[in-house]
Amino acid sequence: MVTVGIDLGGTNIYAVVLDGEERLGRAKLRTPSTGDRTGVIDVMDAAVRDALGDAGRDIDEVTGVGVGSPGVVMAGTVGGASNVPGFLERFSLADLLKQKVGREVRVTNDVTAAAVAEHRLGAGRGTDDLLAVHVGTGVGGGIILGGRPFEGGAGGAGEFGHIVVRQGGAVCPCGRRGCVEAYAGRRAMTLAAERAKAAGTSTILFDVMEDKGKARATSGVFAAAYERGDTLVADLLDDAIEALGAGIASAVNLLDVDVVVLGGGFADRFGGWFRSRVDAAMRPHLFLQPPRIRVVAAELGDEGGAIGAALLAAEI
Repeated sequence: MVTVGIDLGGTNIYAVVLDGEERLGRAKLRTPSTGDRTGVIDVMDAAVRDALGDAGRDIDEVTGVGVGSPGVVMAGTVGGASNVPGFLERFSLADLLKQKVGREVRVTNDVTAAAVAEHRLGAGRGTDDLLAVHVGTGVGGGIILGGRPFEGGAGGAGEFGHIVVRQGGAVCPCGRRGCVEAYAGRRAMTLAAERAKAAGTSTILFDVMEDKGKARATSGVFAAAYERGDTLVADLLDDAIEALGAGIASAVNLLDVDVVVLGGGFADRFGGWFRSRVDAAMRPHLFLQPPRIRVVAAELGDEGGAIGAALLAAEI
Protein backbone atom coordinates (compact mmCIF):
# COMPACT_ATOMS: atom_id res chain seq x y z
CA MET A 1 0.00 0.00 0.00
CA VAL A 2 1.58 3.25 -1.17
CA THR A 3 0.87 6.37 0.89
CA VAL A 4 2.29 9.87 1.00
CA GLY A 5 2.89 11.85 4.18
CA ILE A 6 3.47 15.60 4.49
CA ASP A 7 4.90 17.45 7.45
CA LEU A 8 3.97 21.12 7.25
CA GLY A 9 6.39 23.32 9.15
CA GLY A 10 6.81 27.05 9.43
CA THR A 11 10.14 26.82 7.57
CA ASN A 12 10.01 23.65 5.45
CA ILE A 13 7.53 21.20 4.00
CA TYR A 14 8.69 17.57 4.04
CA ALA A 15 7.02 14.79 2.06
CA VAL A 16 7.74 11.06 2.10
CA VAL A 17 6.38 8.11 0.12
CA LEU A 18 5.89 4.84 1.98
CA ASP A 19 5.04 1.37 0.80
CA GLY A 20 3.81 -0.06 4.08
CA GLU A 21 6.66 0.95 6.38
CA GLU A 22 9.34 1.13 3.67
CA ARG A 23 10.43 4.62 2.66
CA LEU A 24 10.56 4.93 -1.13
CA GLY A 25 11.03 8.64 -1.75
CA ARG A 26 11.26 12.04 -0.14
CA ALA A 27 11.10 15.76 -0.88
CA LYS A 28 11.77 19.00 0.97
CA LEU A 29 10.50 22.44 -0.10
CA ARG A 30 10.44 25.82 1.61
CA THR A 31 7.18 26.88 3.23
CA PRO A 32 5.96 30.22 1.86
CA SER A 33 6.46 32.96 4.43
CA THR A 34 3.99 35.37 2.81
CA GLY A 35 0.75 35.13 0.89
CA ASP A 36 -2.23 33.00 1.82
CA ARG A 37 -3.11 29.36 2.36
CA THR A 38 -3.52 28.79 -1.39
CA GLY A 39 0.21 29.29 -1.94
CA VAL A 40 1.04 26.93 0.93
CA ILE A 41 -1.26 24.22 -0.46
CA ASP A 42 0.33 24.63 -3.89
CA VAL A 43 3.75 23.93 -2.36
CA MET A 44 2.36 20.94 -0.44
CA ASP A 45 1.06 19.56 -3.74
CA ALA A 46 4.45 20.16 -5.36
CA ALA A 47 6.15 18.32 -2.48
CA VAL A 48 3.87 15.32 -3.04
CA ARG A 49 4.77 15.27 -6.76
CA ASP A 50 8.49 15.64 -6.04
CA ALA A 51 8.47 12.82 -3.49
CA LEU A 52 6.60 10.55 -5.89
CA GLY A 53 9.13 11.39 -8.58
CA ASP A 54 11.94 10.49 -6.22
CA ALA A 55 10.19 7.19 -5.47
CA GLY A 56 9.51 6.42 -9.13
CA ARG A 57 5.80 6.18 -8.41
CA ASP A 58 2.67 7.83 -9.79
CA ILE A 59 -0.18 9.52 -7.93
CA ASP A 60 -2.53 6.83 -9.31
CA GLU A 61 -0.71 4.27 -7.14
CA VAL A 62 -1.32 6.26 -3.94
CA THR A 63 -4.14 5.09 -1.67
CA GLY A 64 -4.11 8.12 0.63
CA VAL A 65 -2.26 11.24 1.67
CA GLY A 66 -1.59 12.20 5.27
CA VAL A 67 -0.69 15.64 6.60
CA GLY A 68 0.89 16.60 9.90
CA SER A 69 -0.07 20.23 10.43
CA PRO A 70 0.59 22.75 13.19
CA GLY A 71 -2.44 24.14 14.97
CA VAL A 72 -5.55 22.45 16.33
CA VAL A 73 -6.89 19.83 13.92
CA MET A 74 -10.57 18.87 13.93
CA ALA A 75 -12.13 16.55 11.32
CA GLY A 76 -9.78 17.64 8.57
CA THR A 77 -9.88 21.31 9.46
CA VAL A 78 -6.98 23.34 10.84
CA GLY A 79 -6.85 26.59 12.79
CA GLY A 80 -4.63 28.50 15.16
CA ALA A 81 -1.34 27.92 13.30
CA SER A 82 0.16 31.40 13.33
CA ASN A 83 3.48 30.34 11.79
CA VAL A 84 1.98 29.35 8.41
CA PRO A 85 0.33 31.97 6.15
CA GLY A 86 -3.45 31.60 6.11
CA PHE A 87 -3.58 28.88 8.76
CA LEU A 88 -4.68 31.04 11.69
CA GLU A 89 -8.39 31.06 10.78
CA ARG A 90 -9.99 27.61 10.62
CA PHE A 91 -10.54 26.00 7.21
CA SER A 92 -10.72 22.51 5.69
CA LEU A 93 -7.17 21.60 4.74
CA ALA A 94 -8.28 18.07 3.86
CA ASP A 95 -10.80 19.29 1.28
CA LEU A 96 -8.51 21.83 -0.35
CA LEU A 97 -5.54 19.46 -0.62
CA LYS A 98 -7.79 16.66 -1.90
CA GLN A 99 -8.80 18.93 -4.76
CA LYS A 100 -5.12 19.27 -5.67
CA VAL A 101 -3.84 15.72 -5.30
CA GLY A 102 -6.99 13.82 -6.21
CA ARG A 103 -6.70 11.46 -3.25
CA GLU A 104 -8.33 11.19 0.16
CA VAL A 105 -6.48 13.26 2.76
CA ARG A 106 -6.16 12.69 6.51
CA VAL A 107 -4.96 15.63 8.61
CA THR A 108 -3.37 15.20 12.04
CA ASN A 109 -1.51 17.53 14.36
CA ASP A 110 2.15 17.58 13.34
CA VAL A 111 3.61 16.37 16.63
CA THR A 112 0.91 13.71 16.95
CA ALA A 113 2.03 12.45 13.55
CA ALA A 114 5.65 12.45 14.73
CA ALA A 115 4.60 10.55 17.86
CA VAL A 116 2.97 7.88 15.67
CA ALA A 117 6.19 7.50 13.67
CA GLU A 118 8.41 7.27 16.74
CA HIS A 119 6.02 4.75 18.32
CA ARG A 120 5.98 2.44 15.32
CA LEU A 121 9.41 2.91 13.78
CA GLY A 122 11.58 5.01 16.08
CA ALA A 123 12.50 5.63 19.69
CA GLY A 124 9.12 4.54 21.05
CA ARG A 125 9.18 0.99 19.69
CA GLY A 126 8.15 -1.55 22.30
CA THR A 127 5.81 0.66 24.32
CA ASP A 128 2.15 1.51 23.84
CA ASP A 129 2.13 4.66 25.96
CA LEU A 130 4.35 7.61 25.17
CA LEU A 131 4.56 11.38 25.06
CA ALA A 132 6.45 13.08 22.25
CA VAL A 133 7.73 16.59 23.03
CA HIS A 134 9.14 18.71 20.22
CA VAL A 135 11.18 21.77 21.14
CA GLY A 136 11.76 24.12 18.24
CA THR A 137 10.33 27.47 17.22
CA GLY A 138 7.53 26.57 19.60
CA VAL A 139 6.91 23.58 21.86
CA GLY A 140 4.50 20.86 20.79
CA GLY A 141 3.36 17.49 22.03
CA GLY A 142 1.85 14.26 20.80
CA ILE A 143 0.33 11.44 22.83
CA ILE A 144 0.14 7.70 22.19
CA LEU A 145 -2.07 5.75 24.61
CA GLY A 146 -2.82 2.07 24.25
CA GLY A 147 -0.89 2.03 21.01
CA ARG A 148 -3.10 4.64 19.34
CA PRO A 149 -2.77 8.41 18.93
CA PHE A 150 -4.86 10.28 21.48
CA GLU A 151 -6.24 13.45 19.90
CA GLY A 152 -8.99 14.36 22.37
CA GLY A 153 -12.65 15.06 21.86
CA ALA A 154 -12.08 18.14 19.69
CA GLY A 155 -8.62 17.35 18.33
CA GLY A 156 -6.80 19.59 20.78
CA ALA A 157 -4.99 16.99 22.88
CA GLY A 158 -1.23 17.13 23.10
CA GLU A 159 -0.78 20.90 23.39
CA PHE A 160 2.12 20.32 25.73
CA GLY A 161 3.64 23.75 25.09
CA HIS A 162 0.64 25.37 26.76
CA ILE A 163 0.83 23.56 30.07
CA VAL A 164 1.17 26.36 32.62
CA VAL A 165 4.31 25.91 34.70
CA ARG A 166 4.45 29.39 36.29
CA GLN A 167 1.22 31.07 37.24
CA GLY A 168 1.36 34.70 36.15
CA GLY A 169 4.70 34.02 34.42
CA ALA A 170 6.17 35.17 31.12
CA VAL A 171 3.85 35.98 28.25
CA CYS A 172 3.63 33.12 25.74
CA PRO A 173 3.29 33.69 21.99
CA CYS A 174 -0.26 32.33 22.45
CA GLY A 175 -1.05 35.38 24.62
CA ARG A 176 -1.35 33.51 27.90
CA ARG A 177 1.15 33.58 30.75
CA GLY A 178 3.47 30.96 32.18
CA CYS A 179 3.22 28.30 29.44
CA VAL A 180 6.12 25.93 28.81
CA GLU A 181 6.50 27.55 25.38
CA ALA A 182 6.95 30.97 26.98
CA TYR A 183 10.30 29.72 28.28
CA ALA A 184 11.36 26.86 26.00
CA GLY A 185 10.21 27.91 22.52
CA ARG A 186 12.97 29.45 20.39
CA ARG A 187 10.69 32.29 19.30
CA ALA A 188 9.87 33.21 22.92
CA MET A 189 13.54 32.86 23.93
CA THR A 190 14.55 35.23 21.12
CA LEU A 191 11.99 37.81 22.25
CA ALA A 192 13.25 37.48 25.83
CA ALA A 193 16.81 38.05 24.61
CA GLU A 194 15.72 41.12 22.64
CA ARG A 195 14.03 42.58 25.72
CA ALA A 196 17.06 41.85 27.90
CA LYS A 197 19.43 43.46 25.41
CA ALA A 198 17.21 46.55 25.17
CA ALA A 199 17.35 46.78 28.97
CA GLY A 200 21.15 46.76 28.90
CA THR A 201 22.04 43.10 29.38
CA SER A 202 25.13 42.03 27.46
CA THR A 203 24.73 39.24 24.89
CA ILE A 204 26.48 38.12 21.72
CA LEU A 205 23.43 36.22 20.43
CA PHE A 206 22.54 38.77 17.79
CA ASP A 207 26.17 39.31 16.79
CA VAL A 208 26.42 35.57 16.16
CA MET A 209 23.21 35.71 14.15
CA GLU A 210 24.66 38.47 11.98
CA ASP A 211 28.01 36.69 11.62
CA LYS A 212 26.22 33.57 10.40
CA GLY A 213 24.10 35.57 7.96
CA LYS A 214 20.87 34.44 9.56
CA ALA A 215 17.65 36.42 9.47
CA ARG A 216 16.65 35.04 12.87
CA ALA A 217 18.24 33.41 15.89
CA THR A 218 18.20 29.77 14.81
CA SER A 219 18.97 26.82 17.06
CA GLY A 220 22.50 26.87 15.68
CA VAL A 221 22.85 30.56 16.58
CA PHE A 222 21.76 29.85 20.16
CA ALA A 223 24.15 26.91 20.36
CA ALA A 224 27.09 28.95 19.07
CA ALA A 225 26.40 31.78 21.53
CA TYR A 226 26.13 29.29 24.38
CA GLU A 227 29.38 27.58 23.39
CA ARG A 228 31.10 30.98 23.42
CA GLY A 229 30.01 31.54 27.02
CA ASP A 230 27.06 33.91 26.58
CA THR A 231 25.62 34.30 30.09
CA LEU A 232 22.19 35.48 28.94
CA VAL A 233 21.78 32.50 26.62
CA ALA A 234 22.87 30.17 29.44
CA ASP A 235 20.22 31.72 31.70
CA LEU A 236 17.55 31.34 29.00
CA LEU A 237 18.52 27.70 28.58
CA ASP A 238 18.29 27.16 32.33
CA ASP A 239 14.75 28.58 32.30
CA ALA A 240 13.82 26.43 29.29
CA ILE A 241 15.09 23.26 30.94
CA GLU A 242 13.29 24.04 34.20
CA ALA A 243 10.01 24.67 32.36
CA LEU A 244 10.34 21.52 30.26
CA GLY A 245 11.14 19.42 33.32
CA ALA A 246 8.11 20.68 35.24
CA GLY A 247 5.81 20.37 32.24
CA ILE A 248 6.92 16.86 31.33
CA ALA A 249 6.56 15.71 34.95
CA SER A 250 3.02 17.11 35.07
CA ALA A 251 2.11 15.24 31.87
CA VAL A 252 3.71 12.02 33.13
CA ASN A 253 1.90 12.32 36.46
CA LEU A 254 -1.39 12.66 34.57
CA LEU A 255 -0.89 10.02 31.87
CA ASP A 256 1.58 7.52 33.38
CA VAL A 257 3.33 6.99 30.04
CA ASP A 258 6.43 4.79 29.77
CA VAL A 259 8.57 6.95 27.49
CA VAL A 260 9.03 10.61 26.65
CA VAL A 261 10.51 11.13 23.19
CA LEU A 262 12.30 14.47 23.08
CA GLY A 263 12.86 15.96 19.63
CA GLY A 264 12.47 19.07 17.53
CA GLY A 265 15.15 21.26 16.00
CA PHE A 266 16.21 22.99 19.20
CA ALA A 267 16.42 19.81 21.28
CA ASP A 268 18.19 17.95 18.48
CA ARG A 269 20.77 20.73 18.07
CA PHE A 270 21.72 20.75 21.78
CA GLY A 271 21.75 16.96 21.96
CA GLY A 272 22.41 14.62 24.84
CA TRP A 273 23.44 17.06 27.54
CA PHE A 274 20.21 19.04 27.00
CA ARG A 275 18.10 15.89 27.20
CA SER A 276 19.94 14.75 30.34
CA ARG A 277 19.33 18.07 32.06
CA VAL A 278 15.63 18.01 31.12
CA ASP A 279 15.43 14.48 32.56
CA ALA A 280 17.10 15.65 35.78
CA ALA A 281 14.79 18.67 36.02
CA MET A 282 11.74 16.42 35.58
CA ARG A 283 12.48 13.82 38.26
CA PRO A 284 11.92 15.87 41.44
CA HIS A 285 8.36 16.60 40.27
CA LEU A 286 7.35 12.99 39.57
CA PHE A 287 4.66 11.50 41.79
CA LEU A 288 5.08 7.79 40.98
CA GLN A 289 8.06 6.35 42.88
CA PRO A 290 10.37 4.83 41.98
CA PRO A 291 10.17 6.54 38.58
CA ARG A 292 10.10 4.21 35.58
CA ILE A 293 9.84 6.90 32.94
CA ARG A 294 12.57 7.14 30.27
CA VAL A 295 13.41 10.31 28.34
CA VAL A 296 14.90 9.36 24.97
CA ALA A 297 15.97 11.18 21.83
CA ALA A 298 13.73 11.15 18.76
CA GLU A 299 15.25 8.91 16.09
CA LEU A 300 13.50 9.89 12.87
CA GLY A 301 14.62 13.51 12.61
CA ASP A 302 13.01 16.09 10.35
CA GLU A 303 10.98 13.51 8.43
CA GLY A 304 9.30 11.99 11.50
CA GLY A 305 6.08 13.96 11.11
CA ALA A 306 5.80 13.10 7.41
CA ILE A 307 6.44 9.42 8.12
CA GLY A 308 3.76 9.37 10.80
CA ALA A 309 1.30 11.16 8.50
CA ALA A 310 1.96 8.56 5.79
CA LEU A 311 1.41 5.72 8.26
CA LEU A 312 -1.92 7.25 9.32
CA ALA A 313 -2.94 7.73 5.68
CA ALA A 314 -2.95 3.95 5.35
CA GLU A 315 -5.98 3.96 7.69
CA ILE A 316 -8.14 6.22 5.50
